Amino acid sequence: MDKFIITGGNKLFGDVTISGAKNAAVAIIPAAILADGVCRIENIPNINDVSIIARILQQMGANVKMVNKSTLEIDPRHIVSPVASYELVHQMRASYYLLGALLGRFSRAVVAMPGGCDFGVRPIDQHLKGFAALGADYSLEGGVVNVHADKLTGNNVYLDVVSVGATVNIMLAAVKATGLTVIENAAKEPHIVDLANFLNSMGADVRGAGTDVIKIRGVTHLNGTCYSIIPDQIEAGTYMVAAAAAGGDVTVRNVIPKHLESITAKLEEMGVVVEEYDEAVRIVRDGPLSKCNIKTMPHPGFPTDMQPQFAVLLSIANGTSIVNESVWDYRYRYVEELRRLGAQISVDGKIAVIEGVRELVGAPVKATDLRAGAAMVIGGLAARGATQIEDIEHIERGYENIVEKFQALGADIKRISVLEQVSAKAAL
Repeated sequence: MDKFIITGGNKLFGDVTISGAKNAAVAIIPAAILADGVCRIENIPNINDVSIIARILQQMGANVKMVNKSTLEIDPRHIVSPVASYELVHQMRASYYLLGALLGRFSRAVVAMPGGCDFGVRPIDQHLKGFAALGADYSLEGGVVNVHADKLTGNNVYLDVVSVGATVNIMLAAVKATGLTVIENAAKEPHIVDLANFLNSMGADVRGAGTDVIKIRGVTHLNGTCYSIIPDQIEAGTYMVAAAAAGGDVTVRNVIPKHLESITAKLEEMGVVVEEYDEAVRIVRDGPLSKCNIKTMPHPGFPTDMQPQFAVLLSIANGTSIVNESVWDYRYRYVEELRRLGAQISVDGKIAVIEGVRELVGAPVKATDLRAGAAMVIGGLAARGATQIEDIEHIERGYENIVEKFQALGADIKRISVLEQVSAKAAL
């Protein structure tokens, strides 16, 4: 098992280019199942989650080819079975998008319950409610979801809670259903809009994405297409926070600044200089950080996927900050790891109280999930001394070339294998 070793204290300088959005890619790749031709998807992030979902499609019979490191071609016409591999599906959360895509194409889907990061209950009741509204029956046995319909028919679906996953799955199932589907209280995240644009590029009729009411008029056929995925909002935010935590002057390129507004607002509140350009943001921090309070909310509110990274920043800010996690239960599992670096954080339910400390000090930690892992990297960059991060497979689910990108900014970070570490100790 590999580890990251970070020696903190280096300020970050230079440019970093953001990859395609993980959350868009893991929805758009399954959506290609619905096409009657080849889909060429550009600006694909080279991350583990993308590799897994591509392998799932291959196992189902699709021809999947990497044209280059950021372009994927999918020919779904040879998929004949609506059953997804249990072994691979169990490795990632977004695999449940296969339910909507397979149901939309075959009127049937058999998919295991998803894996991925573990920070609370991930019910799919709203997904199933949407499928039922379209005329599908479902059963859940042995951790496998079986959904089937004689015919999918458009209908009104009101989501009891704002759910990105349910919004995506209902969209995928509805695009080839007969008639009009209206999703109310829909999620509004940028990758919802990106999925809608991808579907429309294939000939779908999806309107209202980015608002809380999405209308989908079913079509008979969806063509192949060529589409470029949006930049990753959370990867961009992670590098913005890293620059603020370590100090320095970093330009984050290939971004959509509007998608970063809630992150930018909090950084500026803390005393960080943020300059916006057409497709870039510049982060400058050479002074003290001020406290601030954060409450995670569905888009356009502050993203829950940036909460752990900001907790690191608040740990070295002057004063007491309060974080309210209103989206997921158990997202504070990383706090114990951050305390190893010297952070002073107390947690009560969904509230974390963070007392800023003068400095963090390097220590052995582990990545408890994807974004918590990113927080550990930021903590290591900001800390005095060496930080060793274990379980880095979580981090590599969602960050492309994270070591190389930080090295290019001047960070002292490297990836080592356990065998290398053992060999080095044996040589002493």
